[in-house]
Amino acid sequence: MKEISLHILDIIENSISAKATIIKLRIFEDIKNNLLTVMIEDNGKGMSKEMLSIVLDPFVTSRTTRRVGLGLSLTKQAANQCDGDLVIDSKENEGTNVLITFQYDHIDRAPIGNMADTIVSMIIANENIDYEYIHKLNDKEFIFSTKEIKESLAGVSITEVDIIAWVKEFVEEGIENLYND
Repeated sequence: MKEISLHILDIIENSISAKATIIKLRIFEDIKNNLLTVMIEDNGKGMSKEMLSIVLDPFVTSRTTRRVGLGLSLTKQAANQCDGDLVIDSKENEGTNVLITFQYDHIDRAPIGNMADTIVSMIIANENIDYEYIHKLNDKEFIFSTKEIKESLAGVSITEVDIIAWVKEFVEEGIENLYND
């Protein structure tokens, strides 16, 4: 995949399929230590020890619509090519944590990509999930929470066109502020 945001979206689709009600996404850009870290945590149904032991095999999937599950294996390959790794911790009926690391300045590391579109896609995929997105660049931090937004909407759907447009703009501005001095 050409952007890390697409890998993130693929993993979050797994969380949605696992019936998660809370999905936390954290991106840490630690330039000083030359490390990019992506963490995705959910409270979905989790995986058995047996599934966890084979989940990174590209020919393993729990989906019935296709016989391969390339998402996690491609993400692990992308991380490994950039002197990083992908580690999964999962417990049945508790949830799954995915930790992905990359050497920040590695020549083969894909750009993070369009996180605003990724966040909007997550919300549209399932508006009933509470999403939390934290993005840190060194000492600067941007935090986005659908739970807070939903509370202020007083019953209006977060997927309303105007609200989705606002969410996209809010996330774009928040990320842009991370990179501005």
